[in-house]
Amino acid sequence: MTGSFALMKQRRFLPLFATQFLNAFNDNFYKMAMVILVTFTIYKDPETEAWFNALAGGLFILPFFLFSALAGQLADSTDKTRMIRVIKTAEIFIMIVGAIGIWFHLVPVMLLALFAMGMHSTFFGPIKYAILPQHLHEDEVLAGTGWVEAGTYIAILGGTIVGGLTPPHIAIPGIILVAIIGRLTATYVPSAPPEKEAAGMVIDRNVLRSSWQIVNSTMHIPRLFLAILSISFFWAIGAILAAQFPPLVKNALGADNTVATLFTAIFSVGVAIGSIVVNRLLKGHVSARYSPGSVIVMGLFVLDLWWNVKGWSHHGAALMNWRDFLALTAGDRIILDLLGIAIAGGMFVVPLYAFLTTTVAKSQTARTVAANNIVNSGFMVAATLLLSVLIGIGLTIDDTLLMVAAMCLVSAMLAWRLHKACDEVPQLRPD
Repeated sequence: MTGSFALMKQRRFLPLFATQFLNAFNDNFYKMAMVILVTFTIYKDPETEAWFNALAGGLFILPFFLFSALAGQLADSTDKTRMIRVIKTAEIFIMIVGAIGIWFHLVPVMLLALFAMGMHSTFFGPIKYAILPQHLHEDEVLAGTGWVEAGTYIAILGGTIVGGLTPPHIAIPGIILVAIIGRLTATYVPSAPPEKEAAGMVIDRNVLRSSWQIVNSTMHIPRLFLAILSISFFWAIGAILAAQFPPLVKNALGADNTVATLFTAIFSVGVAIGSIVVNRLLKGHVSARYSPGSVIVMGLFVLDLWWNVKGWSHHGAALMNWRDFLALTAGDRIILDLLGIAIAGGMFVVPLYAFLTTTVAKSQTARTVAANNIVNSGFMVAATLLLSVLIGIGLTIDDTLLMVAAMCLVSAMLAWRLHKACDEVPQLRPD
């Protein structure tokens, strides 16, 4: 077994890590620059701002629901590295469209580019997990998955900070430059040809039929059914929290975009910490035994966040910046809550992703991840649509947090059933 830190020196892992890091960074660089521009400059109405954030989250996730089956089939049946390079080339052109939208304050064009970035990530998503069992030894996959998750959230941190603080005229060339660098790192990812069982597979391009078939063929397996549902509830929670961050900061706490950036940064660091910690606790063994407790702890921190937001009072018309917020004693507890939510969330989800890629044949890993992405995105789109409806009928931000805490209990129940079903008996991976 190669040590988890030693993986970062290996060509079989480092270029992939760098490419997915830049991919996540640019997603969030662009998305945050767009959200901050719209929330703090273009729109002036709290309800419209909350609606826009929910819509943006839904548009980014929708392609995962529609096209993940096609992405999984292509990833299993072709060279994954060649697909990565095509995808990263497409990102350059998508970012040019997004840059036009930012420059001219064209909200529909910005949303179009966001949808296209969702398409781009839909095809990249199955690859970044499915390629790990091809390039890593079996006892390295959990460490590799942990690094991918940690890197993703550190990239979210970096992209969020840069997108939240960078003026539009600098963000425009920035998102294009990052896309170009990501295409260059993709050049060094080693080849990952399809397994013999999947080579020459006939691709079903009917997105509805193929989506149904790929989900049905995966979800009838009890252990995969439980793992995917557990992950899906987690990402539904994440979609609601992400959509509520900017309006929570502005309208509930009376703070500006620097505090919104601070919150997302804390959340990203926390998930990265949780991803590394759970790998250390499990010592490379893929298991769900820490997942139920982790998501319960996450729910408790959400409850405390709900209590603090509900009792928050802000005096004065001016929005606080991050320095003013950190000077408040009550702000420390909110930061602690966010960090606790994120660490527990990372500890919950990383073993479940590793589970998906190590308990099926290597020729089916991308399709398994794709099935997971379809169900995840369905839950996330449903969550954002539900959030939009509830906001329209008067749901407050603190009420939203209470709903999220209840959802954590559902994830805990599913993860416990997965642990009881799979971790008490040895699991053999089919080859």
